[in-house]
Amino acid sequence: MTIQVLYKNKKNSNNHVLFVEERFDISGLKKHISKVEFSYINDLLKNSDLKKNLLFFKVNSKKTIFLVSIKKNLKTSDIENLGAEFHGYINYDKKSEYTVNSDSISGKFENFIGHFLHGLKLKSYKFNLYKSKKDTKLISINVIGKKNKFTIKNELRFKAIEKGTFFARDLVSEPPNVLNPKEYVSRLLKLKKLGIKVTAYNEAQLEKIGMHSLLGVGRGSINESFLVTLEWNGNKKDKKAPLSFVGKGVCFDTGGISLKPAKFMEEMKYDMAGSAVVAGLIQTLATRKAKINAVGVVGLVENMPGGNAQRPGDIVKAYNGKTIEVLNTDAEGRLVLADALSFTEAKFKPRFMIDLATLTGAIIVALGEEYAGLFSNNDDLSNKLFKVGEKVKEKVWRLPLHDNYDRLINSPIADIQNINYSGGAGSITAAQFLQRFVTSKTPWAHLDIAGMAFSKKAANLNPGGATGFGVKLLNQLIEEHYE
Repeated sequence: MTIQVLYKNKKNSNNHVLFVEERFDISGLKKHISKVEFSYINDLLKNSDLKKNLLFFKVNSKKTIFLVSIKKNLKTSDIENLGAEFHGYINYDKKSEYTVNSDSISGKFENFIGHFLHGLKLKSYKFNLYKSKKDTKLISINVIGKKNKFTIKNELRFKAIEKGTFFARDLVSEPPNVLNPKEYVSRLLKLKKLGIKVTAYNEAQLEKIGMHSLLGVGRGSINESFLVTLEWNGNKKDKKAPLSFVGKGVCFDTGGISLKPAKFMEEMKYDMAGSAVVAGLIQTLATRKAKINAVGVVGLVENMPGGNAQRPGDIVKAYNGKTIEVLNTDAEGRLVLADALSFTEAKFKPRFMIDLATLTGAIIVALGEEYAGLFSNNDDLSNKLFKVGEKVKEKVWRLPLHDNYDRLINSPIADIQNINYSGGAGSITAAQFLQRFVTSKTPWAHLDIAGMAFSKKAANLNPGGATGFGVKLLNQLIEEHYE
């Protein structure tokens, strides 16, 4: 399905979308519809549910009028949600056309039409690459009126977020027999055409620089492991250190020797969602020519129970020299991030590091599909993430880090062990593990997105499936505070 937006200022469709005041006050529509249509709709509204956001009325055999109720003091996220809700009303004929009348908008809302269409487009995403019958539907949205104007910069911004989010969703949705680490690298290399510097480190190079924690995870797989850096230098005059984003990219996670149960194991293709968000974010920044210097770092591995697989009880030395006792090979994401974080800190000396990972099932127990878990060593960075998350409705909730939790992951025979044997605080001790690999007091935040990366139910701007959670959040963070 393709959605195209046109600005022809011609009422060229039989489906008209009009905006009305709260609780469907249609008094302002008299100049946009005929007297007969106004009277007809006004009568029908007397027996309609005015608490809804959208209603539609078939005024004759050919014409349908959609009414979108605009509440007072709407936030931009509310407007985007209206667009997403309208998507559910679209008639999916082979070709459908809708005329959106911007002049029917009352009140002062900056970029109302832009946000409305942005929500509609994000909701329209489908991953049907492997369907034998291709979706050829074309949805035309013709925007008319004088209130549809928004700057080229804002239009580019919306498109950039959409492309970055869809890129992340595509990566997460790909089957694991297609998107192995090597194929993932090939897709990231294509980002060079946007001006992004892409560097891929293979196993021989990673072995040479001492990334044994990351490499240990991929030992059981026939597919090679990689670490990839994505550098966007959008402000070459800025001599400040870059912003950095680190993503877990376990392309498939069987659990390794500590094998997962068979039920729902197919969902473990989503275990690279953190890396997908990092890639989608850097693509977004490059697409909209963001005046910021940022780097994305992703560790790409496959966790399989092969004959050479890492065993429970093995000890590996990480990039920063710390030794790790691997007590459970299914706690592998933190092993990948340990090397990726310390490498990022040492090589790029960033202003901050934010990592994203589908790290623990415990965070789903705690927060469900409403909030990502936030852990941080820096109050300022943490507060910024929380406030931005509330604004764009990609919400995060901070959980504690404390020295006392370190005792739960101290190993008697190595510097650290990769799980907490005592039980409890699973998400906290995982974050506490990662904090051990942030050694230069760099401001750092860890986002556990296990409950947010994939949704079995459609909600807000997500159609169900891969969400791309984090692209809008981090792009907004950069726009508001660093660009």
